[in-house]
Amino acid sequence: MKIHAGPPTQGIALVAAMIAISVLTFLAAIFWYSMKVEAQLAHNGNSERTMYWLGISGVERARWIRAMEDRIPNQPYTMLNQFWACGQCSITESNSAFSSMSLENYPVGEDGHVSLKIYDLERKLNINTATAMQIQQALTLQGVDASEISVVSDSILDWINAGDGARAAGAKSDYYQGLTPPYFAKSAPIDDMSELLLVKGITEDPAIYWGSSGSEVSHPKLGFGSAPGQEHEYLFGLKDIFTSVSGGKVNLYTADTNVLAILGLDTPSIETFVQQRDLFPPPNISQLRLSPQVSALTTMRSITFEVRVTVNYGSSQPREYVAVLLDYSPLDVRVVSFYPAD
Repeated sequence: MKIHAGPPTQGIALVAAMIAISVLTFLAAIFWYSMKVEAQLAHNGNSERTMYWLGISGVERARWIRAMEDRIPNQPYTMLNQFWACGQCSITESNSAFSSMSLENYPVGEDGHVSLKIYDLERKLNINTATAMQIQQALTLQGVDASEISVVSDSILDWINAGDGARAAGAKSDYYQGLTPPYFAKSAPIDDMSELLLVKGITEDPAIYWGSSGSEVSHPKLGFGSAPGQEHEYLFGLKDIFTSVSGGKVNLYTADTNVLAILGLDTPSIETFVQQRDLFPPPNISQLRLSPQVSALTTMRSITFEVRVTVNYGSSQPREYVAVLLDYSPLDVRVVSFYPAD
C-alpha cells in the first residue's frame, strides 16, 4: 500500500499561524504595558496637580493666620511665642480663632494633609542693604580667617553694587570670567541667597554660606582660623543671619543673638533681653539703650514671612512648597512668590 504525504503547504501554514499568534501576543503585551504606563502617568499628573493646589491651600491658611494675628488687640509686635511661629497660642491669643487650630498635619479634602512652618524674615539682616562693617562682623563671629574677611566682604558688596570697579579685595566680572565655567558678576541686588555661592571667597569655601552643620563647635574662633590641614568650622552660615527679602529692618523680638551682636548690642544686654522677650508683657526695647543709628535699623513688627508647606496626599511622596508673604495689614496680606522647594 502506498502512503501519500500531505501537501507541504500545511506545515508552512501551521508555522505561520504560530508565528502570527506569538507576534499578536507580544503586541498585546506591549499595548497592555503602555496602557498601564499611561494610566500611571495620568495618575501621577493628577496627583501633582492635586498636591500643587493643596500647597496653595496651605499658603492661603498662612495668609489667614497672619491676618488674624494683625487683628488681635494690644499686640503691636511680632514675637516667636505667637501662634504663627510655634502653633501654640500666647496669652493674648488664648481666646482667638487659633485655640482649636494646628499647624501640623491638618486634613484638607478627602485624602490630603498639610503642615505649615512660618518664619518672619525680619529676624535676619537684609544682605542687599548690609554695610561692610556688618558683613565683616558676621564673618568674624562665624570664625572666618582674618585674612579672608576682607576678600569675602568686598566681593559680596561688588556682587551687589553696580559698576565695573572692584573694591581692593573684591571681584567683578573680569575675575569671574577667568573661572571654569566663566560667568559674570551680577552687579545688582541679590534675589536668592544661594547667589552667594558664586561670590569670590565663598566659592572656595562654601561652608561660609552653609555653616558647619553637625560640627561640634561650641564657640566662634573670632578670626583666628583653623590649624594647618584642618577643615574650617563655622558656628553658623551666612544664610542663617542674612536674607535677600525683608522690609530692611531687624525685628528685635525675633532676631537671634548673632544678629543682635552684628547690630552692635553688647553681650549682657543681649542675654538679658532674649531671656525676657517672650514674656508677657514683653520687655520694652528702650531698655536696650540703642543708639539712634542702630534704632533706625530695628523694628518690633515683621512684615515679610516665608511659608513652608509640606503636603501629604494618598500614597504619593510628600512635597514641599515655599511662599513669601508681605503682611501690611489684616486686609492686605500678599503672596509675592510661590514655588516647589528644591
